[in-house]
Amino acid sequence: MPLKYSYHPGNIAHSSATEVNQTMVPLARSLGIELLPMEGATSCGAGIIRQANDILQITLNARNFAIAESLGADIITPCAATAGNLHEDLSRLREEPLLMRKTQEVLLRTTGMKFHGGIKVNHLLHVLVDEIGLDKVSQKVRNPINFRIAGFYGPNMQQEGACGDDDVYDPQYLEQLIEALGGKPVQWESRTQSVGVPGLFAEEATVLRQIASTIDDAKSEGASIIVSACTLSHTALDVYQGKASRSTGLSTNIPVIHLTELLAFAFGHYNERLAQLRTRIAVIGD
Repeated sequence: MPLKYSYHPGNIAHSSATEVNQTMVPLARSLGIELLPMEGATSCGAGIIRQANDILQITLNARNFAIAESLGADIITPCAATAGNLHEDLSRLREEPLLMRKTQEVLLRTTGMKFHGGIKVNHLLHVLVDEIGLDKVSQKVRNPINFRIAGFYGPNMQQEGACGDDDVYDPQYLEQLIEALGGKPVQWESRTQSVGVPGLFAEEATVLRQIASTIDDAKSEGASIIVSACTLSHTALDVYQGKASRSTGLSTNIPVIHLTELLAFAFGHYNERLAQLRTRIAVIGD
């Protein structure tokens, strides 16, 4: 019997990171996961909306929760920022009765929807390890991903209750998954640090230093590629690495892909993209 989840693709999987949604669908099919589309769901706010209007972000996410409740299934997302922000807002609503009541009133008045708080938010990584099991994941591998891989968690989902049974401060799930796919995980300090995405347009110089430092750390530990569990961080590390190098003088030329791409490639989907990735790894370097 397939696992069923309300599917939230993340903040930018329908825009600047379409490859995430494209690869999430076939990998879920390979693993027997049924994705129930959350029609009309909005961004989690990425912690940015909260800075200007806290109740707006809470209400937007309460609406997302109400959509999932209407589908009768917990939420799954491939984005660490989305998983972390949804979890944080869900926890606040459950722990603060006055906030819950105010949010429910606004939600009902503006959308006609009701939210009861009876769902859970899951990141894809934790579903793979805790619900499906790495043995089953390994059995689905058709193309072993035999690279030296730096797995990037980001900071958002590294909080109590948001990362399954993994260690909040010293996570290992991503490294275990990389091994199950045939790869060689790299141990590096920056794997749970922020690359500063919310400040990209206000404090670009600072963010570029964070991006360059993160990539430099992965490369210094011998990584051939970075695999990110977060769509926002994945995009920043990939798109801005050239600018980060010019700004800091650090070497930042390394392929960066999302976790869903790694899984889809390993399961035999998009073989041409995997061939292109192997070529990039072969030709990019110092």
